[in-house]
Amino acid sequence: MIIIPAIDIIDAKVVRLSKGDYDSKKEYSSDPLEMAKRFEGAGLTHLHLVDLDGAKGGKPENLKVLERIASQTTLRVDFGGGVKSLDSLVSVLDAGAKEVSLGSVAVKDRDSVLSWIDKYRDFLILSADVRDGLISISGWKENTEIEAISFIKDYHEKGLGKVISTDISRDGMLTGPSFELYKNILDSVPGMKVVASGGISSFEDLRKLNKLSVWGTIVGKAYYEGRITLTELKEAEDAC
Repeated sequence: MIIIPAIDIIDAKVVRLSKGDYDSKKEYSSDPLEMAKRFEGAGLTHLHLVDLDGAKGGKPENLKVLERIASQTTLRVDFGGGVKSLDSLVSVLDAGAKEVSLGSVAVKDRDSVLSWIDKYRDFLILSADVRDGLISISGWKENTEIEAISFIKDYHEKGLGKVISTDISRDGMLTGPSFELYKNILDSVPGMKVVASGGISSFEDLRKLNKLSVWGTIVGKAYYEGRITLTELKEAEDAC
């Protein structure tokens, strides 16, 4: 299991939200590059970079942050937030992202996403943000009636091989991840690489997720609030 630290960005600063609520913003650093270098220095190899300004505004807003991290670290960066057009997808890849998460656009403009899959398949990750079993989009501000498992299965059948799934009710709450959600995805969509996100609070949570055979786990607030150390994150990855 790959441990993927998260850096969420608002106004080029490292922040975290609770349940996607922008009013709950808490700032942890004014230097995302320095934070990324901490993760790199600990021996971690991946980074989940979320442009919260982009998710809210509908287009990437923090490409300079991405460029700095991608050019000055060896981290494999996946980027999400505001990618809704081919131009924005290409701009994110040109800025150094190795993978791009597609959330709202996968709901609102399915035809475009299907057209991107042929050329960019290896660079695309489906983002399935879930509230009460249904997909939520637009920075978690807009609920849909789309059943999450059906959504993931459909895109897997169309060629996407990896999904980041966040249980919104758990995100930033440090109450433990939604093990049932990830087991359901793994059982229902065989072959899909599942990245768990939201609610991680302890080393034990990571151990349980590894037993489920998720491909990776994103860790954010648990690190920033001192629940898990960098050493423990690396130990968890090495033990998995």
